[in-house]
Amino acid sequence: MRFKSLSVLLVATAVTSLAGPVPASAAAPAGMKVPAAQVENSPNRWFVQLANAPSAGGTSRQTLQAEKKAFRDAARGAGVDYKERFAFGTLWNGFSIQAKASEINKIRSLPGVTAVYPVILIDAPEKGSPASPDLFTAITMTGADVAQNELGFTGSGIKVAVMDTGIDVDHVAFGGDGVARNNSPLFPTARVAYGYDFVGDAYNADPASPSYDPVPHPDSDPDDCGGHGTHVAGIVGANDATNGMKGVAPEVTFGAYRVFGCEGSTEADIMVAAMERALADGMQVLNMSIGSPFVWPQYPTAVAASRLVDMGMVVVASIGNNGTSGLYAAGAPGLGEKVIGVASFDNIAVAQAAFAISPDARLEGYNPATGSPLPPSSGTYPMARTGTQTTANDACATLTAGSLAGKVALIRRGTCTFFTKASNAQAAGALAVVLYNNAAGQLNPTVAGSPPITIPVVAITRADGNLIDTRLASGPVDLTWGTSTVSSTNPTGNLISSFSSYGLSPDLALKPDIGAPGGSIWSSYPIEKGSYANISGTSMSSPHVAGTAALLLQAKPNTKAGDVRTMLQNTSVPKAWWGAPGAGYLDNVHRQGAGMVRIDDAILATTKVDPGKISLGEGQAGPRIQKLTVTNSGASPVTYALSFVNALSTEGVTTVVDFWESDASVVFSPATITVPAGGQAGVTATITPATEPATGQYGGYIVLTPQGGGQVYRVPFAGYVGDYQGIQAITPTVNGFPWLAISYQGEFYGPVTGPDDWVYSMVGEDVPYFLIHFEHQVQLLQAVIKNAKTGQPVHPVFNIGFQDEYLPRNSTSTGIFAFSWDGTRIQSNGYNGKGYTKDFTKTVPDGQYVVEIKALKANGNPANPAHWETWTSPVVAIDRP
Repeated sequence: MRFKSLSVLLVATAVTSLAGPVPASAAAPAGMKVPAAQVENSPNRWFVQLANAPSAGGTSRQTLQAEKKAFRDAARGAGVDYKERFAFGTLWNGFSIQAKASEINKIRSLPGVTAVYPVILIDAPEKGSPASPDLFTAITMTGADVAQNELGFTGSGIKVAVMDTGIDVDHVAFGGDGVARNNSPLFPTARVAYGYDFVGDAYNADPASPSYDPVPHPDSDPDDCGGHGTHVAGIVGANDATNGMKGVAPEVTFGAYRVFGCEGSTEADIMVAAMERALADGMQVLNMSIGSPFVWPQYPTAVAASRLVDMGMVVVASIGNNGTSGLYAAGAPGLGEKVIGVASFDNIAVAQAAFAISPDARLEGYNPATGSPLPPSSGTYPMARTGTQTTANDACATLTAGSLAGKVALIRRGTCTFFTKASNAQAAGALAVVLYNNAAGQLNPTVAGSPPITIPVVAITRADGNLIDTRLASGPVDLTWGTSTVSSTNPTGNLISSFSSYGLSPDLALKPDIGAPGGSIWSSYPIEKGSYANISGTSMSSPHVAGTAALLLQAKPNTKAGDVRTMLQNTSVPKAWWGAPGAGYLDNVHRQGAGMVRIDDAILATTKVDPGKISLGEGQAGPRIQKLTVTNSGASPVTYALSFVNALSTEGVTTVVDFWESDASVVFSPATITVPAGGQAGVTATITPATEPATGQYGGYIVLTPQGGGQVYRVPFAGYVGDYQGIQAITPTVNGFPWLAISYQGEFYGPVTGPDDWVYSMVGEDVPYFLIHFEHQVQLLQAVIKNAKTGQPVHPVFNIGFQDEYLPRNSTSTGIFAFSWDGTRIQSNGYNGKGYTKDFTKTVPDGQYVVEIKALKANGNPANPAHWETWTSPVVAIDRP
């Protein structure tokens, strides 16, 4: 897969002529420059998938070993230059390797290779802010408090794996002694009894980071220096009697599988290695609060995670924090077919550190900004505003020097970045900054940047900011820092979190599956970092569901791993639309899944409805007939009335999402069913898809209501309104992409319009690049090489310059992918009747070519020409030295 993903920043607004056909070593060309910013995929690490299923799919170890030997022998014979990183065979069959992009065509043609995927960088986890410990309100939202206190279930005897930054085993929340240590000698402990550090403290796979160090240094102690893993583990199962904090399942036994260093990113192949270790350790539940957005369920981390479920492990993963990036943004491994992908709802209450304001010492809860020093624990200072509620109060323009000297600046959100606001206030002499929201809900800002912010920056709600602003309009206001905390009602509580990603999956599978509290969650944090912290994200909702799975397995120990998701979905409660909570609309199924998990109801349930969710696919196919099987494990027969309720539909693909009412309908046969005690009954649901919007996703819930009262059960359904292949995948942006371009000193220039603009030497980075914007995921991409004069392919069969499967969409409406062509075409597998030769690729001679980029749309039929999109490049001139 030869591409870099770029968040494009265009530094010119008009295209000028390029410098002409000169060597790449010449001066930088004129024209539009596109900085190579934010490379999403590692450019030199790859998953190489082999043909056989892994051992989890039934293939013998001997067969897998022989297949890997055959690959190594063929690669050696073909002269492939690569370095092996990991060999996988349990959950996914193949290798992860390090190799230049120029080697990938050869690798694709090796015998037994079925696919090649980039090893994706996984972003660094969210950072927390020190605070008072309180998980109580969050666990009441899921019924975990009822499961613990009334039903008597705590997760005892259940082994839960946490794949993350590690766990601070010294923390009292996990049975430690509360003494801060690095690489604690206490491990393993009674609570954290399993684990492994796959990377070491210094590891950081992000090449853009100053601390970049991609070499893992594994060891046996999964201590946490980052913090995220300790926070996640606390949500699953903290048990801190001293501070009154309990997680969802406070007596589980943990396995800590560390895949992050102290700072920065990790890589997808390390995640797969950790999954296989968790399986070997006999974990029953795995939580992965990490993932890669915009990809397909075919990505190796998603496939491996689904196979864990086949092997008897419940797998729970965050669906992603890309709620502002539009539809089809859910991430892997949460996209995995059998994985429980989890959305986030905001906590109903927010516990925060607080400062006091005059004249009445009113306490105002705040969230410290990432990237600034923490506030002091004492001191009183005058406040000042940089504007008013009706005039500019955003501090986006440079402020008068000294205008804020010795004061705490009150600044409203909006217009520019938080970093800009804080920088301007700092330059004007402010001692601290209080940011306030311009919309309902909590604000969790970052002011990270260069030069760094050196004064405390905190954030408060819109209501609290307006109150302080009003007081400042009438006279002086003083702010006093202290150690107080407050707990207040969250105005967005029980609504989907603004950051929570939308589905569906690119193959139209219903994702996410379920939701849980993830917005503003207090939990444990490493002792060295304050012991407790507040973090928001689907990283926090996922461990809530992992903890509920542990409670369910304790309560119903014979439950199959594959049934846990169904049982949790059946008893979940859909929530109102965030845009108008009182209007009676349900939020999108493709954003909240089955709704808020309710573990108390799942434990007490005596009915199970299969399947637990219905993925309807394209509405163009017409009504879908779906059989539901209802199983009653209770001692008495139950009669259910069948009905349905629609959720809101959406229109759009990337950053703009519009909301529509749905006209989908469901007819049941029969309309009521009686399920005998200890037996089953079937019902047929005929679901007629919604008719609008034209490029929309719709969904709703089938509802089973028992006669005489009792537990209501639901099954979510979702689909695409019309012809899914009607979505345009390769869309021109405002700058006219696709382009033929050049790369010069790591930056792209273009567009190249032909030989008069540029002649490629094919030396170093001076090779053709194709800059393409994907508005939607692409199932297959091919580059067909044609003679520029005749327009005919350079070979009747072997004419592909590069080929990639299951490509993600861009994260923004201006983003692009950059695909390089090394001047070769993929040849046969090189078998000459006696053995494999080095002729896996052929170099095209110097000359002039055009490259036809062909994109097969998501779920497209390769035999249907209407399912392909094509773009033909300008003439590509090659003249090698």
